[in-house]
Amino acid sequence: MAQAKEKSPVRSMLNKVPEVTALFWVIKIMATTVGETAADFLNQKLNLGSSGTTVLMIIALLAALVFQFRARSYVPGIYWLVVVLISVVGTLITDTLVDTFHISLWTTTAIFTVGMFTSFGVWYAVEKTLSIHAITTTRREIFYWTSILFTFALGTAAGDLIAEKLALGYWRSGLLFAGLIGLVAIGRFVFKLNEVAAFWIAYVLTRPLGASIGDFLTAPKADGGLAIPTTVITAVFLTTILAIVGYFTQQQRKSTQSVSLDELEQPIS
Repeated sequence: MAQAKEKSPVRSMLNKVPEVTALFWVIKIMATTVGETAADFLNQKLNLGSSGTTVLMIIALLAALVFQFRARSYVPGIYWLVVVLISVVGTLITDTLVDTFHISLWTTTAIFTVGMFTSFGVWYAVEKTLSIHAITTTRREIFYWTSILFTFALGTAAGDLIAEKLALGYWRSGLLFAGLIGLVAIGRFVFKLNEVAAFWIAYVLTRPLGASIGDFLTAPKADGGLAIPTTVITAVFLTTILAIVGYFTQQQRKSTQSVSLDELEQPIS
């Protein structure tokens, strides 16, 4: 008898979100780090001010989302481009509110926390699930990306709040969030924490982890950082992300070809 929980290859291809693997988390953390360093780089080099840079990157994000929504299935290059851009935008939104409009990190953290839980609440009320294994409709994808934007903005605000306002420092903040993610993993694999809950808790925590890593690598030594130029960190991490996305694309092509061959070999009923 076939196992009921086994997902068919066709079903997987229709989903707009990648499978959650170790490489998924690696590229996710790297994308969040790039979001922090790239936002700082763009603010410094474009000379548009925080608000102008934010508007420009929101336009770029919306353009990428057009391609993402038009795709009929998960396309690694498009999907991870959106993740990187949404990471940059989430960072810029938080930085603009704090630096330009002088809204405290306590307030922005509270605002984005409410926004995130509201987006999850509406999503669940409408769809009765928060599972990323069923992002197969436009409406679910809208909920998905809206929630992710809030998680990125919240992660930036919460990470800066703990590292700067609570004076924990960047590397200590990174260790804190890494430890919390470790506890989530233990909860999931040892104590059977709900899969969906474990995923979203870890997803939220990877954002301040990545932000702390980015700040630690690029902040001046006087502020507890390593003072590595943002251009270097952004270039290295983006290159690694591109390599992993290339691997994802190759694996997806192999999977698609395998499904096509299996369908051709099916007997005609």
